[in-house]
Amino acid sequence: MVITEYEDGVRDNVRKARQAGKKVVLIPTMGALHEGHLSMVRLVAADESERERERTYVVMSVFVNPLQFGPGEDFAAYPRDLRRDAELARQEEVDLLFVPSAQEIYPPGSQTTVQVADLAAGLCGAARPGHFTGVATVVTKLLNIVQPDEAVFGQKDYQQFAVLERMVADLKLPLRLRLAPTVREPSGLALSSRNAYLNWEEKKQAAGIYASLRAAAELIGRGQRDAAAVADFLRGALERETRGRVEYAEVRQKKDLLPVAAISKSVVLLAAVFIGRTRLIDNLIVEV
Repeated sequence: MVITEYEDGVRDNVRKARQAGKKVVLIPTMGALHEGHLSMVRLVAADESERERERTYVVMSVFVNPLQFGPGEDFAAYPRDLRRDAELARQEEVDLLFVPSAQEIYPPGSQTTVQVADLAAGLCGAARPGHFTGVATVVTKLLNIVQPDEAVFGQKDYQQFAVLERMVADLKLPLRLRLAPTVREPSGLALSSRNAYLNWEEKKQAAGIYASLRAAAELIGRGQRDAAAVADFLRGALERETRGRVEYAEVRQKKDLLPVAAISKSVVLLAAVFIGRTRLIDNLIVEV
């Protein structure tokens, strides 16, 4: 595995991979790698034969992006362990690990950002103003540096995926985005780097997020089609099961995250809950 801090190092190695006839896949991360991140590497390998895997060049980036953190958020405290991340990436046979500095991504004098309007406005976008501008900007930069054929993102951050999918379509970027299923602890808690902030009791509480999402999905399965009623049920379940502060509990269309009144198509249930001081998000897709 090659490790580089520099854009030129990425471009040189990717160019060689393309000259060898390889498909390039990008997996952007903020580090503190866990099974959710590693499952994305395995997803890329799982649908390839052994011979074809040798034709796939996997680039993983590790960059804690300051532009997507707001004032008072946990940028300084966000978990960082580059040595461990590099070892895990090496074990998964990542080909190139890109670990840029903030100056490499945002050189002095940088002024350009990328904004996706409506999709980034609600849910996490309402709670974290500017967050998705930071996400869209850094991902655009990574896509321009790596120029992959595919990029893989996790379902846990479903709104992020929807925002980036819209961005890629609007800017006519020539690649495919893939959505990797959420990986969970045995309790159902979605794996997240921020889970490191939780103590044992808070982890027990946090497991109630997924239990509440499942209960709301079962309500739809029993025939409830009133989205407002499902959202109210979800909020109540979250309050009971987690004893946390519910930031939002929503039912949205799966395709575009638009609000829905009567459930007639596939929807996604989305929740954000504060467990202690830790903000956790999760979602569940319900096929109707």
